[in-house]
Amino acid sequence: MDATVGALAASLGGEVIGDPDRAVVNALALSKAGLDCITFLADEARVRELSNADAGAIIVSRSRLEELTDELREKHTFIVVDDALDAFIEAARPFRSDRPRSAIGISPQAVVAESATLGDGVNVFPGACIGEDVSIGSGCDIYPGAYIGDGTTLGDNVTIHANVAVYCDVTIGNRVIIHAGAVIGADGFGYRFRAGRFEKIPQQGTVEIHDDVEIGANATIDRGMIGPTIIAEGTKIDNLVMIAHNCEIGKHNAFASQVGIAGSSTTGDYVRAGGQAGIGDHLNIGTGASLAASSAHHKDVPDGETWAGMPARRIDETIKIVMTQNKLPEMRSSLRALQKQVAKLSIEIEQLTANQSEAA
Repeated sequence: MDATVGALAASLGGEVIGDPDRAVVNALALSKAGLDCITFLADEARVRELSNADAGAIIVSRSRLEELTDELREKHTFIVVDDALDAFIEAARPFRSDRPRSAIGISPQAVVAESATLGDGVNVFPGACIGEDVSIGSGCDIYPGAYIGDGTTLGDNVTIHANVAVYCDVTIGNRVIIHAGAVIGADGFGYRFRAGRFEKIPQQGTVEIHDDVEIGANATIDRGMIGPTIIAEGTKIDNLVMIAHNCEIGKHNAFASQVGIAGSSTTGDYVRAGGQAGIGDHLNIGTGASLAASSAHHKDVPDGETWAGMPARRIDETIKIVMTQNKLPEMRSSLRALQKQVAKLSIEIEQLTANQSEAA
């Protein structure tokens, strides 16, 4: 698709600084965009990066307008909007053609139990397996190699990508996306150590995944021992995340890759966790809390607080500790110098005392 800066600005409700007739044929990141591309200045980007950029048109937030020098305004054409990222997402849509949804129906190479019920417009691809008494809503896509266990229920417009395993009796809401290789409803890690060996504790619960959840590739969500493990509405789970048995995850949480949450922990709504954050068992992470990447949590986190570190603490406390640790080499050198001075003074005091004794 070809467009002009002026046409894009009009569709975004933005204002043009520069040439409104400049042609745009693609939308790319700032470092990749050429003279015929549109891009955006991200919130974290520094304006000086624009000096070396070749982009023909750049979307910029109104709050950053004062940062644009006369030199930059001369070199580039800008579209000024309230939110640069939101506007770029909309501007990029015409340059990205989504693949049309397949309409293969039920593949003869799929295995679908006679007792399963499938809604209108469901696609089941070759190699997929649908168990007994499964209920699948309308408009779902079950890709090759996926397994849907007995008694599981899927809402409408669910996408199950290749090689996903959904164990028995799981409930999945509407518009859920589960990416390749994820495992939903495996047994929780529950054992008792008796008579010199581990004895498995039966995992008789299930998993409930509510509407508009997205689960990344190779993520795992274990079933509850008693009762469900719950992933509430709108939560986004990255690749390789592990959520253990009987956890209850609130609405609109976001977990980056390799987050691990031990059994029976709960989170409020709008919790964010950076990559590799670890949460111990039976903890509560409050609504609106943020957990820094690689942080290790052994205590409850109150609502709205940001915690970081290993072990995790409030981020202001962690910063103080890190700043102190960074000064340790200097403090060690100072301590050694003081030790030498004390040793020297001790010798001088001993000599002075001895001289005074002799004089007496």
